[in-house]
Parts: sequence; C-alpha cells; structure tokens
Amino acid sequence: VQLQASGGGLVQAGGSLRLSCAPSGLTFSTYNVGWFRQAPGKEREFVACISFSGIRTLYADSVKGRFTISKDNAKRTVYLQMNVLKPEDTAVYYCAAGGLFTTTTNSFGYWGQGTQVTVSS
Repeated sequence: VQLQASGGGLVQAGGSLRLSCAPSGLTFSTYNVGWFRQAPGKEREFVACISFSGIRTLYADSVKGRFTISKDNAKRTVYLQMNVLKPEDTAVYYCAAGGLFTTTTNSFGYWGQGTQVTVSS
C-alpha cells in the first residue's frame, strides 16, 4: 500500500494550495482518508478526514471554514483545498487511510510520505 501526497510548496499568507493524495494498493472506495500535519517540534495533529463514501467530513477547529477535503473516486484521489493560509499552517502534511472515520492518528494504518507546506508572513 502506498499513499502519494503532493501539492505542497511555499505560499504567502492569505494564499491557497491544493494537496492531493493518491492511494494505491488498496480498495480506494472502502477506506476513510485523513490529512494530518506536523510542525517542527510539535506532535502530529489531525487536520481533516473524509469518509469512504465521500459524504461525511471532519475538520479541526483551526482549519474549519478555510480548508476543504474532497475525494474523486474515478481518479482515486483525495484533495485538501487550503485557502486563506496562515503562517501557523506551516507543517509537513500527511495523508493516511484507515478503516475508521475518526480524528485519531493511531486509527489510520496506512501513511504517505508527507509534503511540505510553508506559509510566509
């Protein structure tokens, strides 16, 4: 199983980025997918999650209203649209797949390699 995360980069505060996560080696339509992030010196934290059906979503309070998670089953890809980015959003962003629809890091069994997002002030 592999999860390829991409789309990170350097952006100014107030800007936007769209991250993509393309899992392979698993039945895409039956897994819940989450995005997490880890800033230097901090623990990995939940950002957003989408159910296998694509109907249910969850967001961390810190990104609610600014980030949108979505999935395209035909393209086997999950997206994280990030708008109105802030310097505190700077982190390595990871996508993960698991059997539970949850915010808990340990509930996701499959992880990608991460993509760096840097927001300058």
